[in-house]
Amino acid sequence: MTDAVLAAPGELELVRAFVNTRDLELETEALRSPAALAEWLVARGLVEPATPAADADLRRALALREGLRGLLLANATGGAPPPDAAAAVDAVGRRCALRAQPGGRGPLLVPVGRGVDAGLARLVAIVALAQTSGTWLRLKACPGERCQWALYDRTRSRTRTWCSGAKCGARTRSRAYRRRHSG
Repeated sequence: MTDAVLAAPGELELVRAFVNTRDLELETEALRSPAALAEWLVARGLVEPATPAADADLRRALALREGLRGLLLANATGGAPPPDAAAAVDAVGRRCALRAQPGGRGPLLVPVGRGVDAGLARLVAIVALAQTSGTWLRLKACPGERCQWALYDRTRSRTRTWCSGAKCGARTRSRAYRRRHSG
């Protein structure tokens, strides 16, 4: 399954890409340092070039990412999001104020500040706008054990759960089968 098939529309793709900076299956981490975080944010136009990042910024970014992953898992499973996931997202929103600004297709939420906090707040603003537009519930994290890859559900029925039915879906079905038929 190519990543393009799982891509989200518009700016929501930034949120999906942010969650996928950590690949649980391959055990890779794109945000391994404050400098890597700053580079990632600059490359996606979320902060100005040469924006510095500190260890505390990286800790907040990683907490936000894992909070978003928790919310996306809840979108996939239909369960309640973990309280700590919502709290991590809320914490970023409280650090950097957002203001509404008229936009071509509707209002935009724009961070008032600058720096890493503003870049992270922009991700939170994208989430808020996706929630109001109805696209948020289509952004999910694969509930496959050791996967949790963020994906966008483009199915008409909005029932896609796995990043790949042939990979994570098959593994989960196989484990369930073995549990049911074990002695």
